[in-house]
Amino acid sequence: MDLRNIAIIAHVDHGKTTLVDELLKQSGTYRENQATTERAMDSNDLERERGITILAKATSVEWKGTRINIVDTPGHADFGGEVERILSMVDGVVLLVDAAEGPMPQTKFVTSKALALGLRPIVVLNKVDKPDAEPDRALDECFDLFANLGANEDQLDFPHLYASGRSGWADADLKGPRKDLAALFNLIVRHVPAPRQQKHADEPFRMLATTLGSDPFVGRLLTGRVESGRLKVGATVQALSRIGQKIEQFRVTRVQAFRGLGQQDIDEAVAGDIVSLAGMTKATVADTICALAVDVPLPAQPIDPPTITVTFGINDSPLAGRDGKKVQSRVIRERLMKEAESNVAIKISDTPGGEAFEVAGRGELQMGVLIENMRREGFELSISRPQVLFREGPNGERLEPIEEVTIDVDDEYSGVVIEKITGTRKGELVEMKPAGVGKTRIIALVPSRGLIGYHGEFLTDTRGTGVLNRVFNSWAPHKGAIPGRRAGVLISMENGTSVAYALWNLEERGRLFIGAQADVYQGMIIGEHSRDNDLDVNPLKGKKLTNVRASGTDEAVRLTTPITMTLEQAIAYIDDDELVEVTPHAIRLRKRYLDPHERKRHAKSK
Repeated sequence: MDLRNIAIIAHVDHGKTTLVDELLKQSGTYRENQATTERAMDSNDLERERGITILAKATSVEWKGTRINIVDTPGHADFGGEVERILSMVDGVVLLVDAAEGPMPQTKFVTSKALALGLRPIVVLNKVDKPDAEPDRALDECFDLFANLGANEDQLDFPHLYASGRSGWADADLKGPRKDLAALFNLIVRHVPAPRQQKHADEPFRMLATTLGSDPFVGRLLTGRVESGRLKVGATVQALSRIGQKIEQFRVTRVQAFRGLGQQDIDEAVAGDIVSLAGMTKATVADTICALAVDVPLPAQPIDPPTITVTFGINDSPLAGRDGKKVQSRVIRERLMKEAESNVAIKISDTPGGEAFEVAGRGELQMGVLIENMRREGFELSISRPQVLFREGPNGERLEPIEEVTIDVDDEYSGVVIEKITGTRKGELVEMKPAGVGKTRIIALVPSRGLIGYHGEFLTDTRGTGVLNRVFNSWAPHKGAIPGRRAGVLISMENGTSVAYALWNLEERGRLFIGAQADVYQGMIIGEHSRDNDLDVNPLKGKKLTNVRASGTDEAVRLTTPITMTLEQAIAYIDDDELVEVTPHAIRLRKRYLDPHERKRHAKSK
């Protein structure tokens, strides 16, 4: 059977997963009466809740005698480590571009990776039925993007289609019949080359592992594309590291290929196909699985370095252990090591004392997703504020990561956004241009430090209408100090349960994060102070009762609704001397040192 391996790449929210749904339906993968879900590829709970793809996933469809292996990739820069590895196991990419938004930062990021590997993209201008769609402008911008990224003549001569993934049609002509996706299937078969690996079917078996998964019955599963040779179930193979060291020798207990939404056991894997293998205990992502006669590993894609670090520690608050089952540092360490094994964009290191672990990664979203997953698994953690990683330049100077930020806002908010980006956050304005009716697109280069905690503030400044996208750009000399949070916090000075009357009296001091009848402890942050200093308060103080009745005595206390923060907002909000306490059912803010005297002592020593 003819084979084609493709990846679908795009900026976040440009409709990759929805298009894959339609490809599955129209290729006859589903039975007539089969119940289907929207965004079938986003199988993880967090992916469904947030509406984003976090993990790359493969599927396969058949079209007129050709099997097409399709990999759906994440759009967020934080999960770029996934995209880079996936592109090394396909022979073509379908680049999806929103016809209204045009190419965005992540489009640029994934396209540059695809062009560098010599892939020739098919451009699909998606969502052309949106009222503000401008497909011709978006197509011109795609051509400019390819040219700026140094595409060769073959890559610049890219085929394009107009489509609506949600409505399930794609056409070469904007005024075409708009019936189905046949034009896209035919173009993939025609334009994407068959795997060159099929010519190496008689050579020894070699495969580069690109993703690691696990199955409760089978154990570890490594997925990749077979680069040469054939592999039968029961064969003995070895795993080589990037530098050619032998990691282990093992017997292959299972070979699975992607068929529709599931995986099927097959007897033999052939060169060019994308398969999963079981049987190994140590081999991991970027290792080469090969026949015993092979001693040279396959080249693996270098991974972009982490840019931020967060400290994961045990929860040592007075409320520790009430909510979660997994609270020991040993269990936390095991879970983080398991994560680092399958996610090559994350690096774990121990801190002195062994009670906490430094986790370095790509961005706040990636960290937020890891913490949220651990929380749902029953872990209790204390999380520090993200810190940016610096590196040393060739002349010994201190370099910091700079990100390219693309912002789409209504014209009336562009002033306040530019002021914050270029003023306090040390950004440089690169470009500013109209982006549709009444909207402005702002492109700036901003230090990663300046973007920590900015997203919530940005949404407030633009009344929730702005869209901010960011992608790693370069390393540059240190830009100087960036001011942190201006407001102080309200800190509980007692342990117990909060009282409505006490909170009502505290409302004039600032905005509260808790309501009545909440568990509080000494050193816990219960609100934001209206001034710039921290204030110790007593949220347990009840009303003094007297035997004198006066008008107004029995009036019910009415509290303003407290501010509830999401995990990412809480992590971005805290200062360097504060932590976020994360348990399966609660997110609390606290001071690193709960005792006020200890806090003062540490503040002085600093």
